[in-house]
Amino acid sequence: MKHTYRLLVLDLDGTLTNSKKEISPRNLQTLLRLQESGVRLVLASGRPTYGIAPLAEALQMQKHHGCILSYNGGEIIDWSTGELLYKNLLPDDVLPVLYTAAVRNGQTILTYDNEYILTEQPDDEYVLKEAFLNKMQIRPTDDFLRDAPLPLPKCLIVGDPDRLMQTEAELSLRLQGRISVYRSEPYFLELVPLGIDKARSLAVLLERLGLTREEMVAMGDGYNDLSMIRFAGMGVAMANAQEPVRKAADYITLSNDEDGVAVAVEKLFFSNEA
Repeated sequence: MKHTYRLLVLDLDGTLTNSKKEISPRNLQTLLRLQESGVRLVLASGRPTYGIAPLAEALQMQKHHGCILSYNGGEIIDWSTGELLYKNLLPDDVLPVLYTAAVRNGQTILTYDNEYILTEQPDDEYVLKEAFLNKMQIRPTDDFLRDAPLPLPKCLIVGDPDRLMQTEAELSLRLQGRISVYRSEPYFLELVPLGIDKARSLAVLLERLGLTREEMVAMGDGYNDLSMIRFAGMGVAMANAQEPVRKAADYITLSNDEDGVAVAVEKLFFSNEA
């Protein structure tokens, strides 16, 4: 029996975008066709909102009433109206703790101020990686704690992977029960509000849209996609996904360098085989 899916949720890096961090022509055309058919699109990523915006524009999501789920679920924005539908923020008093740990361990802390990345170390190689990934400009400061625009949805501590493990362990213990601490890459330590989770935020969005989880397809490749892949009526893993993600999925498509998103959309939305 064919399911009627009305919402497609896509992770970005390793899923929608290829190794060059671009949307392939086939993925783009397939997703434009999907939206023209009436299916709503959600881009769900750990990226800040401004790091997702160029992809949302390329996909014409404003015209098709799409939504952005940024900061791994910390914010949800209706891209057609700009309305902030949901937000979850870090407690202000944890920022000095994060800053002190980063400086003491010889690492760099950054956060986001609208379209800018704010940091005291603008030439740090990992800060430059984050800026490139999100297509954002870096705004240097000589006083991070003074200039950080509180309250914050997220901070990132970046640095050598081995030393970052120590910072992760230290902050996980010290701030246990107050914030979530995890690494999205070996050199990126994410510091986000407690309980930030793509599935939890998507449950809020589904209620706002009057849809059920059975009407949702979610595609991803990383550990932070596990919850939404399990939550969705149809959970799709990329061929390049982490092993636990592939095991949790209902369907495994091709990799992000093989137009895996388009292949899955064509099967699940445009084929009688689904």
